[in-house]
Amino acid sequence: MSTRYQSLKGFRDMLPEESLRWQWLEENIRDLMRRYGYGELRLPLVEATELFARGVGEGTDVVSKEMYSFLDKSDPPESLTLRPELTAGAARAWVQHEIGKNQGLTKWYYLGPAFRYEQPQSGRYRQFTTFGIELIGSPLPEADAEVILAGVDLIESLGIRNYRLRLNSLGMPEERAAYRTALLEYLTVKRDQLSPESVRRMGSNPMRVLDSKKEEDIATTADAPKILEFLSDDSRAHFDRVRGLLDTAGVPYVVDHRLVRGLDYYTRTAFEFQGLDLGAQDALGGGGRYDGLIEQIGGPATPAIGFGFGMDRLIIAAEAAGAIPNQQANLDLFVVGLGDSARGWAAQTTRTFRQAGLAADCDLLGRSMKAQMREANRRNARHVVIAGENELAAGIAQVKDMQGHDQKEVAIAELLNVVMELRAAR
Repeated sequence: MSTRYQSLKGFRDMLPEESLRWQWLEENIRDLMRRYGYGELRLPLVEATELFARGVGEGTDVVSKEMYSFLDKSDPPESLTLRPELTAGAARAWVQHEIGKNQGLTKWYYLGPAFRYEQPQSGRYRQFTTFGIELIGSPLPEADAEVILAGVDLIESLGIRNYRLRLNSLGMPEERAAYRTALLEYLTVKRDQLSPESVRRMGSNPMRVLDSKKEEDIATTADAPKILEFLSDDSRAHFDRVRGLLDTAGVPYVVDHRLVRGLDYYTRTAFEFQGLDLGAQDALGGGGRYDGLIEQIGGPATPAIGFGFGMDRLIIAAEAAGAIPNQQANLDLFVVGLGDSARGWAAQTTRTFRQAGLAADCDLLGRSMKAQMREANRRNARHVVIAGENELAAGIAQVKDMQGHDQKEVAIAELLNVVMELRAAR
């Protein structure tokens, strides 16, 4: 008995009908990035494991539990990892190619797959597609505001209106260290009231306890110290300026002290977009400032900020809003050839139409005229060109309008010109 292979858990096939919706999303993203002046960055799927251990943080769930890592065949073998996120790779590329020597400010965006070993849920897969931007080189609050507003403009360009922007500041490393100490003291006293997962996180990353969705953790941390109370004057002024810029832009937001993000490289501004029609799995995307990451992986001290969006979640949210247009791969025309020589003519004529820039197809199964016309209907062809052996001998073909149902006889020598005129007149 032969084996029927299936896609792996957390991985999926995307058939052409679904791909059309993704193409719509990608076109919106690329248009937005063109207007914002960001260039596309394409990165390897595989990086050195050490890049993520140093950049993302060994104590994070991503590095400690979720990465797909393996030893390659070099001697000695090197540990490699399928990228779980793209910011660390973007920072590595910026350092490797010495981008800072040639330009003061870098604006990059990327679209591509990433991989995490986690429990599949609605809009969450082990292979998922990320859209992100990185603005490297500016420490100013105006850079933070631009990145956040790019996220706002993306969401609204997709027709998503029911969303929330959460905002927080994580301070600089020394401020966060003082806060972590105070938070750990608070949590230690409340240890018996926390979930087992939060007790585990206390030892590696106590701030992640604030991000827990478990009821006992939410109740226990209700009176926990807030990181905004530990900010320096500079960090507070930075955060106030970001908020002021968003206020001026008319963008509503909620300051949420529980927003800590899951990666170690964040500093100061952190933000997240929630889709309010998505239920429990409501995170559309988010990001923040990471002023220490580039130095952490061997580059010069360089400020930077960026975000990442899960494209599956964006598709789900846009569908919930009824914003995705009806996507069909319509044909300009379908060529019907009846008989052996007519089938060869149909194939050559179809190629001529394609070379002229038209979406054209023909039958490759030797079907009857009735079956070919059904196929033309199924493919939403606007026009059908029909010829049999007798028509070819006479140098003519029939052109049928599939919407108006008009049909006329056309000389084969004039066929391309007539079809192009009909298309232009639509």
